[in-house]
Amino acid sequence: MGRRAGMIGRLLVVLLGGVALLAVVTPIGRYLARGAVAEGQILWRRQSIERMVADPATDAGTRAKLQLVLEARRFAADSLGLPAREAFTQFTRLEHDTLVLVLSGAYRDQLRPVTWWFPVVGRVPYRGYFDFAEAKDAEAALAASGFDTYLRPSPAFSTLGFFNDPLLSTTLGEDSLDIVNTVVHELTHNRFYAKGQAVFNESFASFVGARGAERFWRSRGDSTRARRTADRWADDVLLGAMWERTYRTLDSAFQAHPGARAMSHRLAVRDSIYARARAVLVDSIAPQWRTIDRRAAPRVRLDNAALMARRIYATGLDDFERVYAREAREVRRTVERVIAIVEAAPADPGAALRRAMQAGEPEPAR
Repeated sequence: MGRRAGMIGRLLVVLLGGVALLAVVTPIGRYLARGAVAEGQILWRRQSIERMVADPATDAGTRAKLQLVLEARRFAADSLGLPAREAFTQFTRLEHDTLVLVLSGAYRDQLRPVTWWFPVVGRVPYRGYFDFAEAKDAEAALAASGFDTYLRPSPAFSTLGFFNDPLLSTTLGEDSLDIVNTVVHELTHNRFYAKGQAVFNESFASFVGARGAERFWRSRGDSTRARRTADRWADDVLLGAMWERTYRTLDSAFQAHPGARAMSHRLAVRDSIYARARAVLVDSIAPQWRTIDRRAAPRVRLDNAALMARRIYATGLDDFERVYAREAREVRRTVERVIAIVEAAPADPGAALRRAMQAGEPEPAR
């Protein structure tokens, strides 16, 4: 324990020292410094999952979920080819039910997200806050500037392999299907992460998380949980297609009325499009849901920020499914094929995947 604590301590000194100078002079530096402190606390409080599983003091429910995490990460590494490294071998208990609040923003009359730049990952259309009061202040400031805003909780995160990501108590509070999905989703980022391509990265991880979790349950002979996982994914794909249609309709309408003088017209058209989308959601989409209560449809938030935030995790899901079908519904083969296609045209991964599907998916040059 002392050796590991010393190593972590030195790591945190380097990490905090690295942002200290920036923190003095820049807002992003101060934000990174606060994030580094929160991340450091999470890493410092880690406990070995294997030891917790073996500890008689661990309650049976917690032990079963921790064991499931170990089995899911082993499956992801051995069967799906996702680098697990030391991720999800340790556990950190948080003092609250939410890890971070994630803020997204968008222009009200354009499908243009507010973006933030960060070292390593590049520019992304969201920003996470460990400090919830700071998150709400940031949302209020963004809204006061005339943007649509969307603030939502997130139970997990990935450091993209830079640290040994622990399992968090926020994730452990989910059901078994979501726990396996989360583990596979986050480990997908260790296998591939295109810098500055947040929408592709998260949508790809959504696909691998869902189909990988389904494969996990089938490998255990649990057809009930496998089918339930597939049903949840079917709902995600259905909604993803609707978000994409709504996005394209809005984009066409906005482009048809450019310029500052047409702003009021763009806003009126936007309201009309969202009203029609609401009707489609309630009358056509919700009746098809397999795992979502259709009574939730009238309450789903519809504005540019919410739409673009949802698209981060649900863009091009049908394209991933097409590759999956062509790869004989083998998740590992699909992962490798998608990565090969994207690495050949990294500037626009989604477009590269669509072109490959339209062209009969030729083998890309490596």
